[in-house]
Amino acid sequence: MTMDAAAVTNIDLTTLITAVADTMAAHADELTALDQAIGDGDHGLNMKRGFEAVRAETATLAEKPLPEALKAIGTKLVMTVGGASGPLFGTLFMALGKELPAEPGRADFSAALAKAIDAVAARGKSQAGQKTMLDVLYPVQTAVAAGKTTPEVADIADQAAEATKPLKAIRGRASVLGDRSIGHMDPGARSSALITRAIAGTLEPRV
Repeated sequence: MTMDAAAVTNIDLTTLITAVADTMAAHADELTALDQAIGDGDHGLNMKRGFEAVRAETATLAEKPLPEALKAIGTKLVMTVGGASGPLFGTLFMALGKELPAEPGRADFSAALAKAIDAVAARGKSQAGQKTMLDVLYPVQTAVAAGKTTPEVADIADQAAEATKPLKAIRGRASVLGDRSIGHMDPGARSSALITRAIAGTLEPRV
């Protein structure tokens, strides 16, 4: 079965925020290790801090309509994550909230996600294939548009993150390493896959 309109509209924001924040906390060391290999080494800590800040406002966020909550989450991430990741992940959530109608169905979510990812690409002046979070986000959107189940979407996200290993970084901090970036998973791609799986897990009972 695939996600229906109710699965999108009736998202439990408290459960979703908790799941993502818990995931970022649990994988902070892994993300830091990935970033130490090809970046500044602070990605794990930054992502953990950002989503802990979101978690602290769960009660307020849960009272908002989904689009407004997503925009607020994005704003909080921009303010608290830091580095290059804050504006990029913040843009993803803010643009998603901006594009979603008040009561979105799957088609609405797919269309809004496509526009949100394009907004991230524009913000980062990057595109798919350049060893960034986009290399996970675009396949995720394609899977959602194709009607894949939430477990399938999560698996595709994991596979897409793994597929960044052989890529040469063209954008982001890792791009200064040139060929030395080859063989390492992109931290932003891994974070995107982790977030996707965490969100998919909160939707699974409704698919």
